[in-house]
Amino acid sequence: MATLKKPVCLGFGFCPEESAHHFLVTIPAGNREDVLISEHFTWDADGTGSRPTFALGEAEGKLRVLLPRAKWDAIADEVRVEINKRLKQDGIKSGSWKTGANPVSRLLGKELVLLAWAIEEADPALIPAAIRNWLGLVPEERWWLYTMTSAATGHAIQGRGKGWRKAVRYALTENPVSGMSHEPLPVFELQRRQAPEALPVPTPAPTERKAVRAPRRAKTKEVQPER
Repeated sequence: MATLKKPVCLGFGFCPEESAHHFLVTIPAGNREDVLISEHFTWDADGTGSRPTFALGEAEGKLRVLLPRAKWDAIADEVRVEINKRLKQDGIKSGSWKTGANPVSRLLGKELVLLAWAIEEADPALIPAAIRNWLGLVPEERWWLYTMTSAATGHAIQGRGKGWRKAVRYALTENPVSGMSHEPLPVFELQRRQAPEALPVPTPAPTERKAVRAPRRAKTKEVQPER
């Protein structure tokens, strides 16, 4: 019986044969330069992708976040462990961060960007809380939050500190955590409480109004004048 050939995967679970959609984590050689995380939809045959871009309205290579090196170093190991645990479950080889471009699979990249958005403007002292709360979310919650945030404020510069990006920061850095609990957070309600201005306001359902009748006037007898 012929065995199926496993696709070749690069970096952290990025398999070009299955999908060209991926993220790139560009780690500079210098320790003082920002780490760039960008989203890409193409992958060249020679094993290279498009370059990250700041251009507005450009989907290919769009920069999603610029993260100070110190903040990247604070989350890099935790993210690596979490991603590799997931890759192992799917039978895909582990990855490791290196200087230069690191491809990350589409879904795992979304989860990474979500955490980066949460800490990009946060106090460094809150990063451990952000990591714990991020770990407490199930993957589907991370994907949903990324999708909502990306659609409204997904540009690395233009969306920074606004709307959903602001809500994500509140949700992951200021929600209290305790012990080793990794229970999923009530994401939508938590965001509504922490940053309600970032969430869409639901339109109330129309209510039926009963016709109000005017009060009936009492009939009065006409008084005939005496003759």
